[in-house]
Amino acid sequence: MCGICGIHSFAGPVKGARNLTGSALETLKKRGPEVQATFEHGHTCLGHSRLSIIDTTEAANQPFTDDSGRYTLVFNGEIYNFRQLRDQMHGTGIAFRTQSDTEVLLKWLMKKGPAGIPALQGFFAFALYDNQERSLLLARDRFGIKPLLYYRDEDRLLFASEMKALIKLGIPRQLDRASMEIYFQINYIPGPWTIYRDVLKLMPGHWMQIKGKEVNVQQYYEIPATTLPEYTNLSYDKGKALLKEKLEEAVVKRLVSDVPLGAFLSGGIDSSVIVALASKHVSQLKTFSIGFKDEPMFDETHYAAGVARMYKTDHTEFSLTTADLLDCLYDVLDYTDEPFADSSALAVYILSRETRQKVTVALSGDGADEMFAGYNKHKAHFRARMGGADAQLLRLMNPALALLPKSRNSFIGNTIRQLHRFGEGMGMNDSDRYWRWAAFSPESYPSQLLLPAAEESDYYARKKELTQFVAASGDMNSLLRNDMHLVLTNDMLTKVDMMSMANSLEVRVPFLDHDLVNLVFSMPAEFKIDKHGRKKILRDAFRKDLPEELYTRPKQGFEVPLLSWFRKELKDTILNEWLDDEFIENQKVFNPKVINNLKQKLFSSNPGEIHAQIWSIAVFQHWYKKYHDQ
Repeated sequence: MCGICGIHSFAGPVKGARNLTGSALETLKKRGPEVQATFEHGHTCLGHSRLSIIDTTEAANQPFTDDSGRYTLVFNGEIYNFRQLRDQMHGTGIAFRTQSDTEVLLKWLMKKGPAGIPALQGFFAFALYDNQERSLLLARDRFGIKPLLYYRDEDRLLFASEMKALIKLGIPRQLDRASMEIYFQINYIPGPWTIYRDVLKLMPGHWMQIKGKEVNVQQYYEIPATTLPEYTNLSYDKGKALLKEKLEEAVVKRLVSDVPLGAFLSGGIDSSVIVALASKHVSQLKTFSIGFKDEPMFDETHYAAGVARMYKTDHTEFSLTTADLLDCLYDVLDYTDEPFADSSALAVYILSRETRQKVTVALSGDGADEMFAGYNKHKAHFRARMGGADAQLLRLMNPALALLPKSRNSFIGNTIRQLHRFGEGMGMNDSDRYWRWAAFSPESYPSQLLLPAAEESDYYARKKELTQFVAASGDMNSLLRNDMHLVLTNDMLTKVDMMSMANSLEVRVPFLDHDLVNLVFSMPAEFKIDKHGRKKILRDAFRKDLPEELYTRPKQGFEVPLLSWFRKELKDTILNEWLDDEFIENQKVFNPKVINNLKQKLFSSNPGEIHAQIWSIAVFQHWYKKYHDQ
C-alpha cells in the first residue's frame, strides 16, 4: 500500500515541481513509510511513498519507469491477477525484471492502454505518464477502495491520494457550500465532490486521460442494475453454492503477500466467513478483535473467540476502555484532512494500530452489509415498503413521538428515537426516506446552522444524484446499489482507508471482488432480505461453517460514548475551543445563535441526535484550524 501524488502542467515546466512534490510526499509517509521518491520529466512530476507488500526489493520501488524510458507509473494498491497477466504477456515476448505487480501493471497498460483496465482484479489508484505523447492516465478501482483526488485549472492538473498532499501542491481552498450542507446532515462528503470547490474525487470505476489540454473521463465498470445473462433463472440453492465458490476464490486471491498477513475478526457473520475461508488456506491464520471493557453491550469478543477456536487461529484480542478511545482522539482528528465525522473511526484506528504490530496486511468483511441488506435501516425500508397496520400506526403516532424525549443513552429514549425516525420516514417517498434515514439531521438543519452564502448552492441537484438508484426503482436491490455508491465508498471504505493508512496497514476486502459483486447484484432482492431477516443467503450459505451462536445473537453496532465525553472530558474543549463564542463569531461560518442552542441542548434531558451534530461540528472545527485556516 502506498501514497501517490503528482503535477501535470499544460503550460510548461513548473518551477520547483520536484520540491513541491517532495513536500506533498512528506504528508503521505504513513501510507508508505519505507521509500519516498519523485520523477520529473518536462511538464510532469510524479511522487510515490511506498509500503512494500509484493516484491519488497529495491528493484520494485516507484516511480517505476520501463526499460525504454517512455512510460512511468505511480501506483497505490494491489493487482491480484498480476501473475496471470504476466503469463499472458510472456507469450508475446515481453520480459520482466521484477516479481512485482507494479511492473506487470505498467507493461499491461503499455500494451493495452485504458482498454486494459477492466481486466485488472484488485484495488488501485494509479497514474501512468507517457513522455512521448506527454499524456497522463489516472484510474481508480471499481468500488473506491483506494482514494484519488484531483484539481484542474487552465494551467495544470494536480492529483494525490489525500487532501493534505494536494494542499502542499498548492490547490486553491475555497469552501464548497453544497458539500458543507451535505456533510452536516450525513457526517461525510460523498464524491465526486470534496470540501473544496474545484477539488474532486475521481469516481470509482472510472479513468481519466489527459492529452494536451484535452481531458477524457470514462466509466469502465458499473454494478449490475439487472440480472447478468449468466445468472438468469438462478435458484436459491444454486445461488448459495455459487456464493461460497466465488467468495472463497476472492479470499484466495487476497492471500498473496510477501509480508505477514492476518484478518480482522469482529464476531459478526461477515468477518467470520472471511476467517473461515482464509483458514482453509493459511495454517494458524492471525486474527484480531477489539472488545470494550466499559461498554459490555457492544463487546463482541466472545463470538470472535468462538470462531477463532473453531478454526484454530492465532488470535489476539484488544480490550479497550473509553479512555483508550479518548486517548487516540487527536491522532484521528489530526490525520483527517477532510471533514469526516463517523465516530467509529476511533475504534478502527486502534484496531489498525494494534494489528500493525503483528502483520502488514489484514483481511476485512467490509461490503457485506451493503450487498446483503445487513443494516437495521434495511429492515426498516423493507417494512416501510411492505406497509401494513403496524407501519401505518407508527405514521399516525409520529407527531406524538416527536414530543417525547429521545436519547441514544437509554433503552427507552433510543427506542422512542428509532420509532420516531421510522414514523417520519413512512410519510416520505422512497428517495426522500432513504436520504432522511442516511442522515443524523433533517434537511432544514444546515441552512439554519450555516450563515447565508453569497453563491447559490446546488445541494438539491446533488441530493438527486446521490439517491438516483433509489429513485429509479422500488426494488430493494436498487436501494442496496445506492448504498454501494453512497455509504460504502464515501463512509465505510473512506474510514477504513484513512485509519489503516494512518498506521501503515493494508486492508483487503474480499466481499468487493467484482465477480462476486456481479453475482450478488444479479440475485433477486428476496434472496437477501424478507420478513424473516436480513443477509438471508449469506447466512444460509455458511450456516454449517460457523458456530450456531452467531445465528441467534442480535446484530450489534458500536457507539462511541460521544455524549458522555462532551458533557465531561471534552466539555472545556467544546465550550472554549471548538464552539468558543469569539471563534465562532470571527470564523463567519456558523450562525452563533444556532451554535448556542446546540450547546444548551447538549446538556438537556432531551439530547436526541445532538452527539452526532456536535461531533460533526467538532471535527469540522479541528480540521478548519489545522488544514484550512493557515
